[in-house]
Amino acid sequence: MKETDLYLPVKRLLEGQGYTVKGEIGAVDVVAMRGDEEPVIVELKTGFSLSLFHQAIQRQALTDAVYVAVPHSGGRAGLKALSQNRAMCRRLGLGLMTVRLADGLVELHCDPEPYRPRQSKPRKTRLLREFARLVGDPNRGGATRRGVVTAYRQDALLCLKLLSDVGPAKAAHVAKQTNVIHARRLMADNHYGWFERVQTGIYALSPKGCGAVEEYAAELANLAGNPAPLPATLETSP
Repeated sequence: MKETDLYLPVKRLLEGQGYTVKGEIGAVDVVAMRGDEEPVIVELKTGFSLSLFHQAIQRQALTDAVYVAVPHSGGRAGLKALSQNRAMCRRLGLGLMTVRLADGLVELHCDPEPYRPRQSKPRKTRLLREFARLVGDPNRGGATRRGVVTAYRQDALLCLKLLSDVGPAKAAHVAKQTNVIHARRLMADNHYGWFERVQTGIYALSPKGCGAVEEYAAELANLAGNPAPLPATLETSP
């Protein structure tokens, strides 16, 4: 497969829309003109790559109407790649075409247009809440999610420490002493296996929780050396 295999199908598509099309004008793969309109530029590649997007971005210095064209790829992996790269093109203000080499069919997946990201207020709220609730800075940026200390885990550690100090206690007492307002649900859900209910509303450490006191001694010391977090809204997941 060569990039030139994509040229004639793309040329036919554009000519069918009234453009005059020429290939290899300067460093540009395809240039199309129609009357006094801005030129349309198409960069041809045999597959998605970082260099393809780099070239297309450079062409935006010449015109807003910049497309990338790659061969059509079927199958689950091909559809996933198409979806991800279509999203990339939209964010970069690029158009996207695919060419089915078997019969020359060109599919237009998106046109160049300014990208206006839509922010998710719920996700932003969760992000800011997690930032505010996390005590200190226990994680190194760039780490994998496995083993990352979350505010939920810190809350669980606070409950763990209190029960280790005072023994079985009412959930309301744990919540008051630790400022973890969802302590009852946290211990009932028992995501880490550290707690067990010994009576209605009364919790103690499980055997695994007793071992966790020593295992997480460093994190418990870090929490002890920082001010207790402010009470937060109900959190139901780790």
